[in-house]
Amino acid sequence: MKQAQQEMLDWQGSGMSVMEMSHRGPEYTSIAQKAEADLRELMAIPDDYAVLFLQGGASLQFPMIPMNLLRGKTKADYFNTGAWSGKAIKEARGFCDVNIVSDSTANRFTTIADPTEWHLSPDAAYVHYTPNETIHGLEFDAIPDVGDVPLVADLSSTILSRPIDVSRFGMIYAGAQKNIGPAGLCIVIIRKDLMGEVLPGTPTMLNYQVHTDNGSMFNTPATYSWYLAGLVFEWLKQQGGLEGMAEVNQRKADKLYQKIDNSEFYANPVDKRYRSWMNIPFTLADDSLDKLFLNQAAEQNLLTLKGHRDLGGMRASIYNAMPESGVDALIAFMNDFERQHG
Repeated sequence: MKQAQQEMLDWQGSGMSVMEMSHRGPEYTSIAQKAEADLRELMAIPDDYAVLFLQGGASLQFPMIPMNLLRGKTKADYFNTGAWSGKAIKEARGFCDVNIVSDSTANRFTTIADPTEWHLSPDAAYVHYTPNETIHGLEFDAIPDVGDVPLVADLSSTILSRPIDVSRFGMIYAGAQKNIGPAGLCIVIIRKDLMGEVLPGTPTMLNYQVHTDNGSMFNTPATYSWYLAGLVFEWLKQQGGLEGMAEVNQRKADKLYQKIDNSEFYANPVDKRYRSWMNIPFTLADDSLDKLFLNQAAEQNLLTLKGHRDLGGMRASIYNAMPESGVDALIAFMNDFERQHG
């Protein structure tokens, strides 16, 4: 953000702000190309995958996926592990028969069924899952093995937090606002052979092949968000890449879970095998203290800790941009609050 501040009025001596540039001019083209190259390097994206910088956030991908990936089939497989996978399922049902591979509704999204209990369809066009559910703090501990059926992942809340094997996926998509950059941008990484056969009536703007053929510039893209994402990619490389981020992120999560688990005052309901690195919900033994906890936390500059309205309690989201010192400060506050009210 400091670099963006310095370049706000004059990007590298061009006399223009990035916001003023033509998206087809040489200055902005260089920004876009470098951002894509850095992302490909960070994630080791194979050459047979397109990388798209689209608009509409991850939610627009919910209908775009069946429009583009059914490719003559009528069925798709979906895991239901929380609020976001539920939204994807609802949209997909408008385009095809949705088979639920595994449903965590009955356990209140606190665990994921063993693979021996999954109901995969051999004739599915693709399998969709949400690796990390931000509201419930439920995260797959491994990439699902779905055979030769293309695997599609909503990686919005875990992309760039650790290395992943992109070749295991048919498509990855991610809203930018967690680990990439400002809201409004969506990254799509898609195997090229999966594009080009859309449902009849699919709008041009919702066709991945069109965006690929036009370098994500079929229309004017979210230029400033794309630029800021590129700065984040540069920063990630300076932090030791995704291997370096994984070390820090795992350490942050381990510290906070250890604090919760070693206390009778705080609790986390999620199966330890499937706990999220990025979103850690927890409750207080006496929920009448919730408001006081939040107020006193805010006085310590510990903000946005209120849990989702459907769950109550607290939720600490510790994405890449949250330094380890921030987690340490939260744990210190939790210790103090427990001593006063436990």
